[in-house]
Amino acid sequence: MISTPILILVLVTSSFLIYLIQHFFLKYKITDKINSRSSHSSVATRSGGISIFIVLFIFCLYNYMFGIELFDNSLLVPLSILSLVGLYDDLYSVDSSLKFLFQIIAAKVILDTGLVIDQLHGFLGIYEINRISSQVLTIFIIVAIINSINFIDGIDGLLSVIFIKFIVLFEFFSANPSPLLNLSIILITLIFPLLYFNLRKKNKVFLGDAGSLLLGGVISIYVIFALGSSYEIKPKYDLHKILFIISILFYPILDLTLIFFKRLFRGDSPFKADKNHLHHIVLGKFNTHYFSTLFIVTVSLMITYIIHFIF
Repeated sequence: MISTPILILVLVTSSFLIYLIQHFFLKYKITDKINSRSSHSSVATRSGGISIFIVLFIFCLYNYMFGIELFDNSLLVPLSILSLVGLYDDLYSVDSSLKFLFQIIAAKVILDTGLVIDQLHGFLGIYEINRISSQVLTIFIIVAIINSINFIDGIDGLLSVIFIKFIVLFEFFSANPSPLLNLSIILITLIFPLLYFNLRKKNKVFLGDAGSLLLGGVISIYVIFALGSSYEIKPKYDLHKILFIISILFYPILDLTLIFFKRLFRGDSPFKADKNHLHHIVLGKFNTHYFSTLFIVTVSLMITYIIHFIF
């Protein structure tokens, strides 16, 4: 378990680096352009994601040099791919098909670390699945989750709070401390300073694609791990694993499903950006990012409770 002084150091370093990198972005006028899809009207930079990644990378490198492995450091490889592609997209804009290709590459690297969905635990009467099917399914699930997380990054604080909620519930429902517990603690510590910079009124800091792809990659890793045999749900909360994942990741799954079919029905690309996401609809009702985020997260928690209560 990570000590409190180390976590304080991570917190302070994260806060300082978020401020420093935003200052760099502002100095060179690398700001988020306000257009018809924007839900903000003040100056903002898409520098939060790369700040989080740099602190995470430095922290892991420092521990690695002293022979301390708090979690499987090989997971940094796919997360690095996603973060760097996201950063390039934040700065220069990447074609959606090229970004999709890099997501598949990152998914394959995650799969090669040993994280693979090789059984469906009786879902639709299916248990173990063959090697090719398991690899294709794993890559599909990883890419779908990365995009679902990327899609909900549309209003202040939403993705960060949904991410924290997911990580906390993942660890809470685990029968035993998971091998990812240290990573969970580090990531939540890194996210909190970003929330402050994201929710303030002036000089906002957004996660950007570097952040949303990074967090999407992290969540996909947790999901694949949870569907494996190493993760056990507490007996008192016994629930089918696929239902469990749906319960703690309900909002991104629902939003991705609705927006995917809406765009296909209109004949648009599933990756074409618009303002038809559920959070845009909620924002139109509340007119504030804070209460919109609070409403979505509250409803999401209620759905988690209902699924666990019914099943």
